[in-house]
Formats: sequence, structure tokens, C-alpha cells
Amino acid sequence: MSNKIKKFGAFSGVFTPSILTILGVIMYLRLGWVTGVAGLWGVIAIIILAHVISVTTGLSISSIATDKKIKAGGIYYILSRSLGLPMGGSIGITLFIGTALSISLYIVGFTDNFLSLTAIKNLVNITEVSLYHVRMTGSIVLIILVIIAFISTNTAIKTQFFILGAIFLSLVSIVVGILFFSPETASSDTLISSPISSPPRDFSFIQVFAIFFPAVTGFTAGVAMSGDLKDPKTDIPKGTLYAIFTGFVIYSGLALLFYFFVDNELLVSDYNFLVTVAWIPFLVIAGIWGATLSSALGGILGGPRIIQAVAQDKIVPKILGRGVGKNKEPRNALIFTFILSELGVLIGDLNIIASIVSMFYLTAYGFINISFALEKWASTDFRPSFRIPIWVGVLGFFATFFVMIQLDVISMLGAMVILVIIYYIISKKQLSLAIGDVWQSVWASVIRKMLTRLDQKQLNERNWRANILLFSGSKRNRPHLIEFAKYLVGQHGMISNFDLILNSSSQVLFPKHKQAIPEDEMSGDEGIFSRRQECSNIYEGIKSIAATYGFSGVEPNTVLLGWARQTNDPMGFAQMLKYLTDLDLNIVMLDYDSAVGFGDFKQIDVWLRGGSNNGNLVLSLIKFIRASYEWRNVVVRLMIINNNTLKEKQIIRDTKQVLDSIRMDAEIRIVTNEQKLPVNHIIKTESANSDLIFLGIADVQEGHEMEFIERADYLYKDLGTIALVKASSFFKELKIGL
Repeated sequence: MSNKIKKFGAFSGVFTPSILTILGVIMYLRLGWVTGVAGLWGVIAIIILAHVISVTTGLSISSIATDKKIKAGGIYYILSRSLGLPMGGSIGITLFIGTALSISLYIVGFTDNFLSLTAIKNLVNITEVSLYHVRMTGSIVLIILVIIAFISTNTAIKTQFFILGAIFLSLVSIVVGILFFSPETASSDTLISSPISSPPRDFSFIQVFAIFFPAVTGFTAGVAMSGDLKDPKTDIPKGTLYAIFTGFVIYSGLALLFYFFVDNELLVSDYNFLVTVAWIPFLVIAGIWGATLSSALGGILGGPRIIQAVAQDKIVPKILGRGVGKNKEPRNALIFTFILSELGVLIGDLNIIASIVSMFYLTAYGFINISFALEKWASTDFRPSFRIPIWVGVLGFFATFFVMIQLDVISMLGAMVILVIIYYIISKKQLSLAIGDVWQSVWASVIRKMLTRLDQKQLNERNWRANILLFSGSKRNRPHLIEFAKYLVGQHGMISNFDLILNSSSQVLFPKHKQAIPEDEMSGDEGIFSRRQECSNIYEGIKSIAATYGFSGVEPNTVLLGWARQTNDPMGFAQMLKYLTDLDLNIVMLDYDSAVGFGDFKQIDVWLRGGSNNGNLVLSLIKFIRASYEWRNVVVRLMIINNNTLKEKQIIRDTKQVLDSIRMDAEIRIVTNEQKLPVNHIIKTESANSDLIFLGIADVQEGHEMEFIERADYLYKDLGTIALVKASSFFKELKIGL
């Protein structure tokens, strides 16, 4: 016996199982009823709408299949390698459930026809078919089909060719019987004891569509066999698209034939009318049996392979992923599929099962289409040999969800909730693929689009947010700087944190291999991007980064660093501040008092001067500070030193106008300084209980750098934790008391 693994081609591995599933129970037992209930234009609309979804999905699958190496798992494998394991796994599980229930659909269809035969009724001695008989017979048929699949996939594949022949002969019998023989003269009475009647009630267009839609889902049967194909990249597109096209032609032709040549009353009153109108009724019965059983067999072959692939990715218990023999037959997964299918058989109502199956397949097809669209739009590695435009996937996505909403909004929401729950459970396992997924490319493309938009929009003070260039000196040494930066950006801005390492012998200013900061040293908060860089001079490094870092749209607008009270190079520090001012960047320097920190986060004092723009920057930053949890109850006081008591009312009026314009609540405190006391003395006295003090700083004048540092050290010492601010020209001057 040869040990060579048996592989199948496009015809035997994809087209045959797909077309056998497409030309299944819906064609034989519901297409006539759909035609009678919906009418000519209704049935044409249903067939076209269903095929819009199937064609777009088939094209999307074909394109993805010619890009990636498709292994076992079919659609699940495609989705998981594109959308990632959490999302691909959640959709794969729902698709598996839909496949298992579709097996029930085909078996119940077979059972309905089988039990309607006079000979069968006489054999089992029943006069009227009940739900009990459908359940018992369906369960027996399911067990037989599972045994066939248990024996060998190859054996199951071979049986499909005989069934395909039976379906072809049944179609010939139907066409010849309708065109050349009157239904009244057809000799079917000895075969059928009583028709399978349709329920006597009205159906909406969308309800009829839901019952019909499983007819076009069969093309996934071939995709599910991807692991058993000789060349999936060639076989899947060929077999899938040929099967969809063949199914469309046959369904459209039969619908027209039924409408024009069969009495409408017969269409709507008898699900089993094809046996009545056929030239040779036995051939139709053989076709019904062959189509329903082969479709069920296709699901029995494909369903276990889906859940086997899911299990092999460690999403579900690994016992379902075990294979037997040289072909790795999914025996354990087959038993699990049998259990789910048996639950569907116990429902026993073909219409109910068809509606449930439709919802599961529509969900999966929607995500298949969006998966292709995302790959096409964002992935730099997406290079399929079968190329189609992106609008195909977008159209398929919106078409599926439009139909889902029309079918049943509650059921759709329920399906989405189930997907989210499964997604959450899988995400908790923190599974990932070495090859990655499409989402990184998607986010990069989204960012690219948004940055372009941001660059084209003129920023104003109302929409301003701090994009901070932070020089923290590492989180371990000065964690308060990172903490303060997070207060300043809130949930809106970004922080680019640079940890500069002094190395006087550095040959290259910023060697690349030194830039990555270990994750355990950073907080991992959203919006913080950290790099460690080596430089020969700290202040020169800051100047170089500030001048070159960032790009249009999200370039840093604010430099945050510590006040260098104990610097060994005050001249270099002052020159750096002047350089940052010349770059027209906002500057915020935190003079942190380690003894008190940020106190109780209860009070912020902002010391304003009437003609400076620093106050506008500070008030903008306080909007974000207040949004943080720690500062949620803070009281903001605007502190204004007034040397002229005659201007007090005007100062208050101007300050209130400023607060109204920025929609901020704050206390206004006017400090009268008729005695001309030193400013630092006034601040120390008035802000003794403040947890954070904001102060503006003057420009650094060239040639007076040392004077600037000495004066600042004198003014700001012993004041607690203070933030020294220098605004860029972006902010307008506050005109208070002028």
C-alpha cells in the first residue's frame, strides 16, 4: 500500500463538493416555493442579491488564496492569518457552528423527502410523518454519513462523482418533464403518498431570502478542503468561481422555468412538486437524495477540518486538533461535529434551521470580504496573483450586513455579542502568530491618512493639545516627570520620551542599537513613546532632537524637562533654552520638590502677568490636568499681582472674560502690592498651601545667560513644586488690566 498522501485538484477537491452543496436541498425542496411566493421579479432579486454576496465573497477568498499559502482550515485559516488569531478564531468558531448546522439542514431535507415516499411509509408502517419520525430518521442518516467520513476522506470524495451524475440526470428529468409532459399525466402517484405542504401563511421578501440563502453558501465546502488540495492557490479560485457561476445559471434557469411553466398553486402548496412534474420521478428522487446527502457529507468533511485548524492554533482544546493516519484525519473533531449536527437534526424544521445557518454564514462572509479589503488597502505584503479591485470586498461586506439587519436585528446583535465574547476569551490567551496579521498595516495606513488630514488643517487654540517632547532622564531617576507629562496630555496628546545617556567618548551622536528601552522600565501607557539615546553632551542632544524629531501633523509642540537647579553647565542650559525659544516651541520645566511632591492634588496657583502669552498656554494645559483622576477635584486660582489699586476692577473684568472664552472655572485672586515687596516673597506667602504653582519665565537674552539662571534660581527657590512656562508664538497674549 502506498504511503503517499492523497491530494485533490480543482475539480474533485473544490468544484465537485462546492457544486454538490450548492445544488442541494434548497434547489429541490424550496426553489419552487420561493418562486411561487416571491413571483418572477422577487425570485430574480433574491437570486441576484444572494449571488452578490457569494460572488464577492468567492472573489475575496480567491484573491487571498493566491497570496497566502493556504493550509488546513479553509476560511478559518484565511481569516486568522489576516485578521489575527482572536478575530479569526472567533469567526472560525461561528463558521464551524454554521457548517455543523448546515449538515442538519441537508439531512432534514433528505428526511422530509424520504419519508414522503409511499413505499417507505408502508415499510415502516406509518400513515403520517411527524417531527419524531424526522428526528429518528435524520439521526440514523447522520450516523451513516459520519461512518463513511470516518472510513476515509478519499472514499467520501469518490462517492461525490456518482452523486454529481445523479443530480445531472435529475435536472434533465425536471426540464424535460416540465417542457414536454403535463404535470397531470406524470406518473408519480405510486411514489409520493402525499405532498410536503408549505405552511399556510404570508412571508416577507427578506424571510423568503433567509430560507433561500443557504443555497449559495455551498462554495465554502471546497475552500474547507484546502489542506487536502494539490495546489490551493490555483485550485480554490478555479473551483470556487466555476461552482458559483454554475449554481447561478442553474438556479436562474430553474426559477424562470418554474414561473412560466408550472402552476403557481402547485409551487406554493407542495414543497415536493418536482417529483410530480418530472419526466422520470425516480431520477428526481435520486437527485434529491444525492444532493442532500452529498451536501451533508461535504459539511461532515469540511466542518471537522475547520475546528481541527482552530484547535491546532491552541484556541480550543487541543484534543480536537489531533489527526489520525497519514492524512491526519480529524476523527475527534468529526465526533464533535456529529454532536452539534445532531442537535440541529433534533430541531427538525428545515425553515428554522435555514434561517439560523444564514445568519452564521452571513457573519463569516462579511468578515471574509472586509479581510480582503483591509489586506488590499493596508498590507504591504499583499501580492495575490488573482487581482480584483478593493470595492469588491467593500461591497460584499456592506451587502452581508445589510441583509443581516433586514433579516433580524436582534439575531444579528446576538451574533455580534457571541463574537465579541469569543474574541475576548481568545484575546485573554494572548495568542499571536509569528507572521503577524493585517492590523499593524491597517493602523499604519489609518495614521498615514490622518496625518495627511492633520497637516492640511489649520490648528487653533480650541483644538490645541500638547505633543510633548520629554527629556525624563529615565523613569527610575525622575518618575515625576513622566507622571507630570501624563497629566499635561491627558487622553489626547502624545509623549515622546527620550532618556539621554551621557557618553563623552561617543563617536556617533545617537547610535541606533542603544535606542530601545526595555518594556519593564516603562509604564506601557497609551500615547507614550520612549527611546534611549546616547550623546556626548546632554544639552546639545536636546537641541538636536528638538530641531529634528517629528514630522508634520504630529510634530512635538512642547518641550518638558526638569529645571536644572544643580547643573554643572548653567551656561549650556541657558543657551539650550534660548535655542528652544528660537525654535518657537513651548517650554515647560518642572522644579520638583521631592519633600512634598504634588501634595494632595487639591490646589493649583497660576501666577499671571497682564501682557504675556504664557498664561494662555498654562490655562490650556490645566484643561488636560483637570481631566486626570488625581486632579479631578482641584481648585485653580488665578493669581495676579496688582501694583495699582485703581485697576483692580478692570483686571477682574478682563480675567473673567478670559475664563469665559475658554470655558473654565477658576478663582480670581488679586494680590495688592503697594509696598513693592519682592515677587518671590509674595508667591511664597500667598501660595504656601498650593500643590502646584505655574510661573512664566522671561526670554533668555544673548550675553546674559548666567544672569538669567542666577535670577531664576533666586526667584523660584523654596516655593515647593513649580512649573516654569515659556509659551510659543502660537498662543496669543492675555490682555488683563492693560
